Amino acid sequence: MSGSSDRKQRIMTRFQRYVANPINRRLPFQTLLETTGRTSGLPRRTPVGGRRVGNSFWLVSEFGLRSQYVRNIQADPTVRVRIAGRWHHGTAHLLPDDDATARLRALPRFNSAAVRAFGTDLLTVRVDLAD
Repeated sequence: MSGSSDRKQRIMTRFQRYVANPINRRLPFQTLLETTGRTSGLPRRTPVGGRRVGNSFWLVSEFGLRSQYVRNIQADPTVRVRIAGRWHHGTAHLLPDDDATARLRALPRFNSAAVRAFGTDLLTVRVDLAD
């Protein structure tokens, strides 16, 4: 990874962690992905953009395998997703062979534009919902 994209990821991660995510987590209809912290074992809630299609929820990680929630999924794929204020249990699958750029075209525009603009290593994630 180049120094420029590494710097971009550090800046965006800090902004999301300390500014955007604390605000977005409080919004009642913000979609949240809850993973289990791979070190702490505690629930970690991350605001995400994506779309439910049938019994699956699709999203694209802007920093791929470097995203903390993706690293948590690698350690334990059991997750919950809050969609329209309701929690759903599921199993997350990382899909490196999926065309993440094409996938973004099928997801909500505002979030997809931000992921395309700030992302450095896109990765599709599918959550198979149990309920």
